[in-house]
Amino acid sequence: MNVNPLHVMQSLRGILTEEEELAFMNILYSSSATIRSSNFGLPRKEVEKILHIQGDDEKFFSFLTRINQVMSRYIKVIYDERRDQVITMMRVPARSARTTLSKESLALLLYMFYQQEVLQHEFTLFDGLLEAFGHETTKANQRILINLDALKKIGAIEEYEGNSQEKAYVLTAIGVHMFSDSFLRRTAEFSQSNQLNKEEVLKFFKRYNLYQKGESAE
Repeated sequence: MNVNPLHVMQSLRGILTEEEELAFMNILYSSSATIRSSNFGLPRKEVEKILHIQGDDEKFFSFLTRINQVMSRYIKVIYDERRDQVITMMRVPARSARTTLSKESLALLLYMFYQQEVLQHEFTLFDGLLEAFGHETTKANQRILINLDALKKIGAIEEYEGNSQEKAYVLTAIGVHMFSDSFLRRTAEFSQSNQLNKEEVLKFFKRYNLYQKGESAE
């Protein structure tokens, strides 16, 4: 099996048209935190404009699926329906991920993932995070805010805009897709002290909701 990322990128030329290649490169470019700050990704209407497929769901999702089938070892292209943006996420080893996010940030993200994806809460209150993580820690308020800011900078969460007067946060599509199935399995097994199969884990985390119809889980 050829695992050279440059060769894999080259193989895209066999399944994408010139317009699709251009759209993919624009999505890659716009997904950079350096380029777009917190506004990650390319609006769907811009992708469709490049592809000349305005309003064609079948062709739009076919484009995303074909890229993911070839590039899944290295990147994943996702569609953020709420923001109407197409985003590229790069897969990195756990060791590399630890240089981007602290253990505290990852713990906060996993807590919000569980609340919003499993329990189906619309948002997570800051006071709830403080109660769960900071009740035994000095300067907990400041430390949690620092770690939440780190999550906002990579586009994993954003502040909830609603009628509530309390500070709250909501996962973005990036935050929802940050945890791999293997990570969720290890997390569930650790908490349950029992070995679980993949289907049990996906069912527990409602992971099947993260895939478009016809797209297989990794």
